[in-house]
Amino acid sequence: MDSLITAAARALATGDPLGALKRVALREDAPGLALRGIAMAQLGDFVRAKALLRSAARGFGPKEAVARARCIVAEAEIALVSRDLGWPVKALEAARATLQSHGDRVNAAHARNIEVRRLLLLGRIGDAERMLIELDPTPFPPASRAAHELVVAGMAIRRLQTRRARAALARAAYAARVANIPALMAEVESASRALDTPAARLITRGEERLLLLEEVETLLASPTFVVDACRHVVHRENAVVSLATRPILFSLVRRLAEAWPADVSRSLLIADAFRTKHADESHRARLRVEIGRLRAMLQPMADVSATDRGFALAPHRASDVVVLAPPVEERHAAVLALLADGESWSSSALSMALSASPRTVQRALESLAAAGKVQSFGRGPARRWMTPPVPDFPSILLLPGPLPSD
Repeated sequence: MDSLITAAARALATGDPLGALKRVALREDAPGLALRGIAMAQLGDFVRAKALLRSAARGFGPKEAVARARCIVAEAEIALVSRDLGWPVKALEAARATLQSHGDRVNAAHARNIEVRRLLLLGRIGDAERMLIELDPTPFPPASRAAHELVVAGMAIRRLQTRRARAALARAAYAARVANIPALMAEVESASRALDTPAARLITRGEERLLLLEEVETLLASPTFVVDACRHVVHRENAVVSLATRPILFSLVRRLAEAWPADVSRSLLIADAFRTKHADESHRARLRVEIGRLRAMLQPMADVSATDRGFALAPHRASDVVVLAPPVEERHAAVLALLADGESWSSSALSMALSASPRTVQRALESLAAAGKVQSFGRGPARRWMTPPVPDFPSILLLPGPLPSD
């Protein structure tokens, strides 16, 4: 490898894309194209970066499989950063296998780290953790070690393991300082702020207060009866009842929990659960049916008792009843939470991350755009959506995820 290529590669490794371009800006050979592509990616021109990397991959000969695989890994990372979650994962896995078989452990591990980060974005925490176990970060240079620790921290945050998250972020901060890449240090600092940002609201006996993630973790480990509006579950110590697919039942239990120890009138429960202001006998009959279903689901941890005017929650062996709600409750909160990472998302990527239909996501984006909460640029398949970070709004790391007991 000639001296200009070597110097450009070193510049990119230290986060100096302009220094790299000074050395390879006019190069049209495959190594030069590859380095130019990575430099353009670091400068944020992802479209040009992908084109250069694809040209470089085509330019490498049959005996240069490792170089071609590295181009594929770089393109996969660009796809991840630009939130192109539909990028062909099989191509990345094949490139990783090529790198592993040729002894390039560093780039093979980097490819696996990209796969884990993608799974984390999609909310597939279990799959990401299983893949992370197989990943040996030992050969990582400092910059890649920092990125790896950010993934470890992200999973710990989603699992409500704040001590583990803080330890991973401390390791990430150290690695970023050793790498001496300002953008990476800023990313670690931004991720660290998630632990000092309100993650939920605690509602009890008519009062509200904000909780940090660490306080949420402590609450869920206590004997308190918690109606969790972030995940749509009812939780007490190690017992969890999911009502994620039963919105009417969750609406009822949340209203009962907010009123506890008092009862709630039948008319208010009907208005909440069935979205009607004019209740008739059919609504009252339906309420009795839904309350019966709720009793059956909560039976291991609580009862729902009838009163003269309505119903009351009666938890078993719980010292207190609280509701855990998101810091900000929006109709399209999940979409806003994804966009709050400051990156530009395609509607298809949002659909994948939310496990929602493309049309559902598109309607949500149009509604948010009409309200001035998101903006788009580009047309057709190239259209992207983004929004400035919303103060006190949970980031992607704080979206509803699996509970620690999962």
